[in-house]
Amino acid sequence: MRFKKTLFVLATIVVAAGVSVAQDKSLGAIKGKVRVETGTPADVTVVVRRGETEVTRSTTNKNGEFLVSRLTPGLYGLTFRKTGLSIGSIEDVEVKAGKTRSLGDRLILTIDEGSIAFLSGSVFNAAGKSVPGAKIELARILEDGTTKKIDGRITTETGSFKFRLSPEPGKYRVSVKMDGAEPISKDVEIDGAAVYRVALNLPPKP
Repeated sequence: MRFKKTLFVLATIVVAAGVSVAQDKSLGAIKGKVRVETGTPADVTVVVRRGETEVTRSTTNKNGEFLVSRLTPGLYGLTFRKTGLSIGSIEDVEVKAGKTRSLGDRLILTIDEGSIAFLSGSVFNAAGKSVPGAKIELARILEDGTTKKIDGRITTETGSFKFRLSPEPGKYRVSVKMDGAEPISKDVEIDGAAVYRVALNLPPKP
């Protein structure tokens, strides 16, 4: 009985110590939200630095939100990285004891032109001539087979269009619709930074 009581006392002390650390008012935190020019804001690496020395790191959730806790008071720099996007940074972020510093959603990561996928194409009529002014829609094909529209374009005077995409593997559907006809679509698989081309051919008018 005495042995069990000793174990209970030790367990109580450990739990109390854990709560004390979790509620340590001498530490602070940084939170914020990252936005991206294209693609998803999830899985952006957030590196927290003191000068050039890394202190800790975290990643954003599906909404681009992040929280880095248990930071000692002081000034920090943050670096944001994700493949296909430019590297972002924020300097001189002050953390105070017992406080969570919010950075809001002011950071936007733009596309890194050297490591993105370009989806370009042209629209032709039944006679093989280019079609200007055609409405193009780009949708991402989800794992369950459904689609989610992510962008749109109007073809240029030469009937061409171009989309810039993250190089992350994914499947997309490009569609064109004109004059009340059924849309013509083609699926394209993106698997890295490259130029992907597609031609959409409209059927003869009835």
